[in-house]
Amino acid sequence: MSSSASSSTPSTDPISYKDAGVDIDAGDALIERIKPLAKKTMRDGVLAGIGGFGALFEVPKRYQEPVLVSGTDGVGTKLKLAFEWNMHDTVGIDLVAMSVNDVLVQGAEPLFFLDYFACGKLDIDTAAAVVGGIAKGCELSGCALIGGETAEMPGMYPAGEYDLAGFAVGAVEKSKILSSHNVKVGDVVLGLASSGVHSNGFSLVRKCIERAEAANAVPETLDGQPFKQAVMAPTRLYVKNVLAALAAHPIKALAHITGGGLLENIPRVLPEGTAAYLVKGSWPQTELFAWLQKTAAIDDTEMNRTFNNGIGMVVIVEAAHAEATAAMLREAGEQVFTIGAVAARGAGAAVTVS
Repeated sequence: MSSSASSSTPSTDPISYKDAGVDIDAGDALIERIKPLAKKTMRDGVLAGIGGFGALFEVPKRYQEPVLVSGTDGVGTKLKLAFEWNMHDTVGIDLVAMSVNDVLVQGAEPLFFLDYFACGKLDIDTAAAVVGGIAKGCELSGCALIGGETAEMPGMYPAGEYDLAGFAVGAVEKSKILSSHNVKVGDVVLGLASSGVHSNGFSLVRKCIERAEAANAVPETLDGQPFKQAVMAPTRLYVKNVLAALAAHPIKALAHITGGGLLENIPRVLPEGTAAYLVKGSWPQTELFAWLQKTAAIDDTEMNRTFNNGIGMVVIVEAAHAEATAAMLREAGEQVFTIGAVAARGAGAAVTVS
């Protein structure tokens, strides 16, 4: 009995937080690496940024009736390829783009962004690369990176893996909020080219890569880029160019083409009783999407329901203003295609491509 009792006596050796798997010094070192990156994103309205318990932001005084618009998202299973290929510098851009492009759809200017980075063991260089991408995305979309959370949680994630979430807040004048109510039959549907797969559909992308690797049929390049770079190309940030077009032209609605593709996202900004009739072939299919379609052996409908298939943002505008709107967006650097029109829905689907 005494032997059993003595063997179960707990150790009295000191156990530090670091011994338990959480390195506070590494977290502090990361914050110091992040601060100069975040500083580049500062803009009017920031009252207090990284380092405090809460970030402070004053809505710019030029807004008379500001309405705040919020969005949150992640990067999905695209992160699995980032881990496997050790490519961490662009997923932060994806993280920002997924939220700020959503906020933009309401006609809002993104104001600030916060991120959440969670891992099992903090690798400062990896985390700094990810946050560097986040800062770059914020800089390119004109919003401030004013705070975030880095959570080191031993046992929660496999070694070398992490998860990301992002949160964006924007503002729009109450009188200028974009909604489906202004969309009418006869309006033109413009499509802005995507930079690639963006951040949706990667569970299928990874299956295609597995199938191609098994057949020793992975292409060296796609669309002029090395294969991995083409697959991991960051989500395009449409914010600055589209905000400029919104200020100059009477755009009626926008749709960010994310999970669900063209077929599921365009109906979200159409009024009841209308449909978008898209013209097949009115925008080019890139080598990347052609490879995915061939490798997965799926039809056009499944492509347009799974991926953005080459169109990352849809702009709906009155026919009389379509040409001028498209010209301004092209001049700003967007690839713009006239891909269809809004018409009465009838008994068909909300979006057809034919």
